[in-house]
Parts: sequence; C-alpha cells; structure tokens
Amino acid sequence: MTDNLARIARFNLWDNTVPEVGFLRTEYLKTFSGFMGNNLIKVLTGQRRTGKSYLLRQVMLQLISEGINARNILYINTEFVEFNFLRNYTDLDALVREYRQHFSPTGKVYLFFDEIQSIEGWERAVNSYAQDFTTSYELFISGSNARMLAGELATLLSGRFVQWEVLPFSFQEFADFHHIDTDKKGFLQYLQTGGLPELYHLPTEETRRHYLAALKDTILLRDIVARFQIKDVVLLEDVFAFLVNNIGNLTSIGNLISYFGSRRRKTNYETVANYVGYLTDTFLLHKSERIQIKAKELMGGACKYYLNDLSYQYYLFGHFKHGYGYLLENYVYLELRRQGYEVHTGYSRSREVDFVARKGDRTLYMQVAWSIADEATAIREYNVLNGIMDHHEKILVTADDLRLPDYRGIRHQLAWETLVGSREN
Repeated sequence: MTDNLARIARFNLWDNTVPEVGFLRTEYLKTFSGFMGNNLIKVLTGQRRTGKSYLLRQVMLQLISEGINARNILYINTEFVEFNFLRNYTDLDALVREYRQHFSPTGKVYLFFDEIQSIEGWERAVNSYAQDFTTSYELFISGSNARMLAGELATLLSGRFVQWEVLPFSFQEFADFHHIDTDKKGFLQYLQTGGLPELYHLPTEETRRHYLAALKDTILLRDIVARFQIKDVVLLEDVFAFLVNNIGNLTSIGNLISYFGSRRRKTNYETVANYVGYLTDTFLLHKSERIQIKAKELMGGACKYYLNDLSYQYYLFGHFKHGYGYLLENYVYLELRRQGYEVHTGYSRSREVDFVARKGDRTLYMQVAWSIADEATAIREYNVLNGIMDHHEKILVTADDLRLPDYRGIRHQLAWETLVGSREN
C-alpha cells in the first residue's frame, strides 16, 4: 500500500471497519435511493456541520449492506489533515489511480469526495470521471457553497448530476433523536435549540454558544474571507448581524447602506451586495425574493432573509428579542425548503403573502402567525389569503393550542404537525 493510501486507510471501509454514522437521516436516504445505480453525479450541498459527511458515510454503509465490496469504495474528506496532500485535481486523480492499482476493484467504483471545493480544479477530475466510458464510476460529492455547480461546470455536466441541499435537523428528526413527542412542548424546545446535530451533544448553553460562535467564524473566515480576500471583516460580520436581526423583514441593499451610513461607516453598493451574496452562498442565510402572484413575475428590489438554523438567533443574538413569530416564520420557510419547494414572498392586491411555495404543478399560499386567538389578528391573516383570486391551496400556520376548522377553503395548520402533506390532507 502506498504512503498516501496508508495515510487515508482509517477513513475508508476497506478492512470492513464500521465508521461513526450518527443519527440515520432516513428521509434523505430514501430520496437518494431513487437516484442510485446510475452514472448521475450525486451532489450534496449545505452549510458546514449540517451532516453532509455523516450522510455520505450512511450511503457507503448502505451500499455495503446491499452487497457492494468495501474495496470498491474510495472516500476522501478534505477537512482532515491526512488529505492535505490533495491540493489540486492532478493530486486527486493520482490518488484515484493509486487506489485502483492497489485494490484492482472489479465492477463499478464508488467515489465519495467530501467538501470537494477545497481541491483546486476539482471540477476537471469530476467531469473526467463522469464521462469515462472505459470505467464505471458512481460519484458522490459534497460542498459548502451554493455555487459549486454554477457556470462552466453546470454546462459541462448538463443532465448528468442531481443535487440536494442538506439542511439541519427537522423538528421530526429532533423529536426522534431526543425521544420526545411531536407536540407543542417539544416544538418550543426545538425552536430554542435548533437543528445543528452537534448542539445535541453539548451540555450547557454556554458551550453551545461557544460552538455556534466558532462555527460562524469558521464559515466567515474560511469560506468567505480567505476565498474572496475580504478586506473589511468587521463589515462582513455586521452585515450578517443586521440580516439576522431583521429576519422576516423586507430588506434591500439600500437599507443596509443607509443603516451603515447613519453610523458613519463607509461602504458601497457593490461591496454590501457581494457580502450578502457570500452569506447566502455559504448557506448561513437564505433569500426569499418577492413575486407578484397575479403576474407570476419576480419583483426585484427588497427581499426577505431567513437563517439556515434557528440556533444562531437564540444563542448569538439575543434569545428571540423580536418575538417567537419571526422564529416560527423562519421555521416554516426552512420546512418548505426541506420538502423541496421553491419559496418566494408573495404580493396580491398590495398585500404581502408570507410564502408562495411551488413544487412541480403544486402551489401553496401560506401565512404564518404565532397565534390567532386575537380576533383582529385572525381576520387580518385570513383576509390576506382570501384576497388571492385563484384555486391553489391556502394554509395558515400558527402555534395555537387547537386547530380550527377550514375557513373558506383555508386550512389552519399547527406548526408542529406535518406542515405540508398530500393534497388530500
């Protein structure tokens, strides 16, 4: 065995070792299974520490359980120092060749490249393996940047890859992990904890706060500052803080420039726009653009931002100082994304609709309020949905104790129940 293979052997399963795979994320595994057994490149994207590596290892063990020889699988994770010799795509290809020469695997070879964006020119190697007609490869790659398959690579691999975004634990996963009921009490606990798996192993709020601060700093410094040679790191931090503290509010680049200008901070449109883009590209935040419902056109300008995980707000920015309603809205946004919906903020007759969610031929209009126990609040929220003059599904999500009957075709949904079921539900 070469020095390189010996160095990485403990991360692979060649000697029938069983790696730590963590909590089984069965919904993702079920989705992946429908795309296995072909030459499509499977791409997992998402924020650091949301469980992409664990998922890849779970897929590896699933393949072995189905009869695949462990020596037909090569796993690479650039987060570990043992893989530091992989600086560019030629190093990566040299390692794959060493692996094939040493093990001489028969049949299909399964390549798992974890956090692949750290390898310069990685796309050239992946494109080569995807098109290799002399050897049967099945590739699984992961990365922490939303644009890793943008531009030229997307053109090169057109029609040859499928992509999934790995989000933090859902409420159902949180409840299963902690063996608690999916009721209001458990849901409130989830809102205060978030869905980042590592948080569940930390014993105190102080250790969780330190963990999240370190994770946030790692993403900012490694994935943004170092990669894009950011000069004003403090401004980047402040842009992030501003957006976190304005979750669910319409925000524009102009708003940010005015805010910093009022504090005598010099900046410009291009810089702020770039910083916001970097924060969404690394999945710390998500952007919900506005759409005109009747015209079905994007409106441009101001939009809303939502956190990738609720824990950032709770542990780093003041324990929900803006109220639970904003956290509930953030939760609903993430749940819609988790279920594969494309999500926008809607406008109908000058009224804002919290979410317009589309998947295939299905469209949902959704309002979110912490409670509609107050009659005026109930009338306001129902009227927004009543004002939409089409026949798509309309749902009002709240954290009230009881679910109310349908009202003029609008379904009242409690947040901790299955948010979006089948059309019949």
